[in-house]
Amino acid sequence: MLNIFARASVARVTDPVGAWLVRVGLSPNSMTVVGTVCTVVAALVFFPLGRLFVGSVLVTVFVLFDLLDGAMARSAGRVTKFGTVLDASCDRIADGVLFGAITWWALVVAGDRVTGAAALVCLVAAQVISYIKARAEAAGLDADGGLVERAERFIIALVGTGLQGLGVPDAARADLVLLAVLAIVTVGQRL
Repeated sequence: MLNIFARASVARVTDPVGAWLVRVGLSPNSMTVVGTVCTVVAALVFFPLGRLFVGSVLVTVFVLFDLLDGAMARSAGRVTKFGTVLDASCDRIADGVLFGAITWWALVVAGDRVTGAAALVCLVAAQVISYIKARAEAAGLDADGGLVERAERFIIALVGTGLQGLGVPDAARADLVLLAVLAIVTVGQRL
């Protein structure tokens, strides 16, 4: 949903940065891989240790690399099929690891089954939402949109975990339960 409303505004910021990164010699695919690796490391290091605020901030920073790789590809005139597949694959890895790390924190560190179950629903729904789009596109159909696309999922999840890390009780639980419900609705919308 944010893609529809925020794309032009975000592009005004990311396109010049992407052009600069290309001029200094970085490639869009390297930005995709670096952003994914850093997101995965931050999620796997900080969430299982219960360092939710630091983990949320770092994952947010590294997820923003995902905005830059597309801007870089457009700037360099190197939008490729491989880059598209690499980006989508790395997005699924980052999604899975983030929600897996949150699940680990909820079940193992916090001992919170409700939050853990909600995080698992979010993990599966995130993968299914993206899968429906990919399969629809392969079949020549359109399955874009829905209440919680990737940006919304990350914003809701990371705001909740970040607030929880700052000491706001049940912030992660409230956000993840809400996100689980919205993600299920989004699966239905995409279908």
